[in-house]
Amino acid sequence: MAKWVYLFTEGDATMRNLLGGKGANLAEMTNIGLPVPQGFTITTEACTQYYEDGREINDEIQGQINEYIVKMEEITGKKFGDKENPLLVSVRSGARASMPGMMDTILNLGLNETVVETIAAKSGNPRWAWDCYRRFIQMYSDVVMEVGKKYFEELIDEMKAKKGVSQDVDLTAEDLKELASQFKAEYKEKIGEDFPDDPKKQLMGAIKAVFRSWDNPRANVYRRDNDIPYSWGTAVNVQSMAFGNMGDDCGTGVAFTRDPATGEKKLMGEFLTNAQGEDVVAGVRTPMPIAQMEEKFPEAFEQFKQVCKTLEDHYRDMQDMEFTVENKKLYMLQCRNGKRTAQAAL
Repeated sequence: MAKWVYLFTEGDATMRNLLGGKGANLAEMTNIGLPVPQGFTITTEACTQYYEDGREINDEIQGQINEYIVKMEEITGKKFGDKENPLLVSVRSGARASMPGMMDTILNLGLNETVVETIAAKSGNPRWAWDCYRRFIQMYSDVVMEVGKKYFEELIDEMKAKKGVSQDVDLTAEDLKELASQFKAEYKEKIGEDFPDDPKKQLMGAIKAVFRSWDNPRANVYRRDNDIPYSWGTAVNVQSMAFGNMGDDCGTGVAFTRDPATGEKKLMGEFLTNAQGEDVVAGVRTPMPIAQMEEKFPEAFEQFKQVCKTLEDHYRDMQDMEFTVENKKLYMLQCRNGKRTAQAAL
């Protein structure tokens, strides 16, 4: 039987064609002992098979995905949909070559009305729990079901106006709880069915959306212009969540190990406290330069400097990285060889 799914511990950097760029790098970072939230990669071959099977995920692949969900539950000590210790994951696409137009990330998958109450009680932070849930409904609706973002953004703006606040972070747990139910009503109106509660159903929906995005118009145009074969397919990375939005001892950032313009060896990048990944690039709030992270999170920053050194020594190239700090602990979400100017590469 063919192998369609690999744990991060089963891959390495040479398996780029099978695991995609992101999957191969997550495996490699795991192998060199970096703090990577664990998970699995569904191969590019599974994507090709999905198209051969008339845009369906066949029983064999589905069976292996279910097997690996159980393995991931064992590694993390958490379970999908569990009332005690629920597993939440992110789903990201990752082809061999980095490509625009591919599916955006989905965070916090595995949340439903029961799980959100559990994590609110366990963390003692209901605002965080409801923030995660409303973000998940928004992303899933937009990315998987293709209900436009604007409907949800309008609802957020209405809520902020009603409460007389200017920033998302000023909305309370109650406000976010109300937004979550407005989002679900919007979903039902646009799609004609209830928002999915079953984490496994959510996951299969997200995986199909990644495979589907390989064939969207933007991706096709880009491939044609850059001579990327259609047959390559994209991999899917399912990774346990690290939360940058649990409070002020958390955050998320992007960084380069060198200055991409000059090649000078110094950390460059941006960091946002109490935020999730898309906030840094979405321009919702103004991030701080990475140097200020040292004042806020000295332990995580120290760890981060070590990681940068390990990565540069290992890959022998400037690295472009995404990371999250959860309760002052560092987690690496992605690394790749950085793009820079010709002068910087000398």
